Amino acid sequence: MVKDFAANEGSALRSLAAVAAALATTGAVIVGAVLAVFAAATVAVIALMASALLGFAALAMRARRKVHARRRTDGVIEARHLGGHHWVAYGWHERN
Repeated sequence: MVKDFAANEGSALRSLAAVAAALATTGAVIVGAVLAVFAAATVAVIALMASALLGFAALAMRARRKVHARRRTDGVIEARHLGGHHWVAYGWHERN
């Protein structure tokens, strides 16, 4: 097949086409390599962000376990406004 290709008339045009094909192949390989690096960097950034998210979640859960509600000793009760003239008070029945 190579002998037939070289023996044909107009091989200068064919050799120019072969050089163009080689350049196109090289360009495609370069573009593919750049896209592969971009995809790998994207996966690395996503992994980094996920680990940071898990770290913050662990810190939040740790802080949630360590926080204790302080009992008010100054005689003030807690009340929540439900809307309009409606209020709900908490802690008033625990007074001594």
